[in-house]
Amino acid sequence: MTPTLAGSAFDSLRLDAVTDQEALRRAYDVPSAAALRKQMTELTDQTRRLIACSSLVLVASADAEGNCDVSPRGGPAGFVAVLDAHTLAIPDATGNKRLDTAQNVIATGRAGLLFVIPGRTTTLRVNGRACVSTRPELLSQLTAVGKPPASALVLGIEEVYPHCPKSLLRSGAWKPEQWLPADAQPTSAEVTLAQLRMPELTIADIERAEAESLKYRYE
Repeated sequence: MTPTLAGSAFDSLRLDAVTDQEALRRAYDVPSAAALRKQMTELTDQTRRLIACSSLVLVASADAEGNCDVSPRGGPAGFVAVLDAHTLAIPDATGNKRLDTAQNVIATGRAGLLFVIPGRTTTLRVNGRACVSTRPELLSQLTAVGKPPASALVLGIEEVYPHCPKSLLRSGAWKPEQWLPADAQPTSAEVTLAQLRMPELTIADIERAEAESLKYRYE
C-alpha cells in the first residue's frame, strides 16, 4: 500500500523508511575484507603525508540534542597540524563567528573530519574525541592561516579511514570540462541576499560586503 502523503517528501518517505540494521544490511552486499581491515586507530606515514597535502577539511559535529553540522576549513596545504600519531589540531581562522562547530564540540566532545586534496580522488576520514583549545603554546604553532588563531579544534584520533576514489570520480570535481558554467548557478551574493530576507539590501550591497570580508580573511 502506498504511504499517505504527509507535509513534505521527507515526511512521506519516512513512513516506510529502513528502521533496523538487519533490514539495511539486506539491501547491500557484504563489505570486502580490505574495506574493513584498512580502518586504523592511528596515523601512518602515508596518512600523515595525505594530511600534509590537504588544503580543505570538512568538519562534522553535533550538539547534545543530535542536531548535526558540517563546516569547511581551508588553508595552505598542511594547515592542519599533526601533533602526534593520535592527535590533530585545526586552527580556527576567521569565519562567520557563529562558533557552531566549537559549541558542538564543547557539548559532546566528538568530531569527524574529511580531508580533501585538490586534484586527488582519495579522501581521508578521521573521527574521534575532540576539544577546543586556547593554549597559547599550541596556537603559536598554528600560523599557516596568517597568524595564531583564537582557538584550535583538537582531535584525539579513534578512526582513520582512507575512502576509495569513486565519489570524486563520479562527481568530476577535478575536471573543469565537466563543471557547470558560471551563469548556470546562482552567485554567492544572490544566495546570501535570498537567505537574509532583507528587502532594503541589493546584490551590489552583498557583493561589496563579500569583497570587504575577503580582504581581511585571516583576521
